[in-house]
Amino acid sequence: MNNIKHVFFDLDHTLWDFDKNSGLSFQQIFEEQNIKLALDSFLDAYVPINFSYWKLYREEKISKADLRFKRLKDTFDVLEYEISKDVIHQISEDYINYLPNYNHLIDGAIEILDYLKSKYELHIITNGFKEVQNLKLEKSKIKKYFNIIVSSESVGVKKPNPRVFDFAIKEAKATIENSIMIGDSYEADVLGAKAIGMQSIFFNEKEIITNLEVKSVSSLLEIRQFL
Repeated sequence: MNNIKHVFFDLDHTLWDFDKNSGLSFQQIFEEQNIKLALDSFLDAYVPINFSYWKLYREEKISKADLRFKRLKDTFDVLEYEISKDVIHQISEDYINYLPNYNHLIDGAIEILDYLKSKYELHIITNGFKEVQNLKLEKSKIKKYFNIIVSSESVGVKKPNPRVFDFAIKEAKATIENSIMIGDSYEADVLGAKAIGMQSIFFNEKEIITNLEVKSVSSLLEIRQFL
């Protein structure tokens, strides 16, 4: 990998600890809305539902508004908890507003960014909502590490669509040959990069079995083996 000059990172679940910060946001909302549900039970149901809706969103099959509302509605339905649509809409808004206020990072995030920053130009490519992602980067104090921040919303399509990667590479004044993508999503980050011939490192914290031979790490500091 001696030719690599540009390192593109995903944000959620890769550098920014989405699960922990999301749980803390819901905890605040449950207290404010006086929701009588065990938070752990809610999250156990919500996480896979949210994952499935994000897959549909990546595939352009649902809108941003539907994603934000239906993932909550389906979770409350599964748990047979009666709640009005108006309250769900309020929770949806509060969740987006509260989420950037919690800024736990994945273990090793600062250390690996410090290590890489002296050697490469670092960038972000994210499918997350533009208005929220910028706040996450600022409030977690890691925005300073990145030269280019590309949100799929600004491109009009989402990873793994090749247009997102092409756009990011052009914005960074990089090339496919001197760039590498690092992310936790095998579909969005690894296969998306592969589709344009770009190298990748799969942040496989959950040690998912994949169909392709791919450079893989289970902790961020292991990236130093490759870069």
